[in-house]
Amino acid sequence: MTIIRTAVVTGAARGIGAAVAKRLARDGFAVAVVDLDEAAGKPVVAEIEAGGGRALAVGADVADEQAVQAAVDRIATELGEPTVLVNNAGITRDNLLFKMTAEDWDAVMNVHLRGSFLVTRAVQGYMTKAGWGRIVNLSSTSALGNRGQANYAAAKAGLQGFTKTLALELGKFGVTANAIAPGFIETEMTAATAARVGVPFEDFTKAAAAQIPVARTGKPEDIAHAVSFFVGEDAGFVSGQVLYVAGGPKA
Repeated sequence: MTIIRTAVVTGAARGIGAAVAKRLARDGFAVAVVDLDEAAGKPVVAEIEAGGGRALAVGADVADEQAVQAAVDRIATELGEPTVLVNNAGITRDNLLFKMTAEDWDAVMNVHLRGSFLVTRAVQGYMTKAGWGRIVNLSSTSALGNRGQANYAAAKAGLQGFTKTLALELGKFGVTANAIAPGFIETEMTAATAARVGVPFEDFTKAAAAQIPVARTGKPEDIAHAVSFFVGEDAGFVSGQVLYVAGGPKA
């Protein structure tokens, strides 16, 4: 009998998260589409269901401890006990260090680091009980340092350390933990960055592509493909790794 596993994807209403949710549904997972606004996740759920899959839209602030626990409890009850987690929820509050406010620092840390911690802690019990689990954390090439992103770079580097520690602690329970560090991916977030610096998005992506060895920018589906590999049954001997999906060896 085929086991239908349940996957949780945070920040799944759009961009990389939506692409990951749809890919995992095609791979046979029941998918919890978690986002700050539950209504925003419903179009993704509708698309998954139209393709014959099972999905549930769940609204939760990943930085809110009680909201996270309530969301995971609901997912376990309505969709199935989760054994796959993709921590993708993220925000940017870019600025040069001397202009960055403490509020902008805290906001980015809370979503990326506190959020990933809270959701992982809430889900890992189902994984260890099942003796099988897959955790994928979304880092970034910005973890290597990026001008104007002291908060985001620090958070994404922190996620890599978090990932490696999860791999050490949870491996004996059949749970793997890996991170994916995307390069330039065409999403609403990168479009917003282009708008912030006053450059048309087409020109912005063209300039980025010129610096990438494969001569193109990434799509959300490129990241979804990597997630699909990490959460697969056959990837059980790959853990604690950081995969740079950036079109080349440099950030």
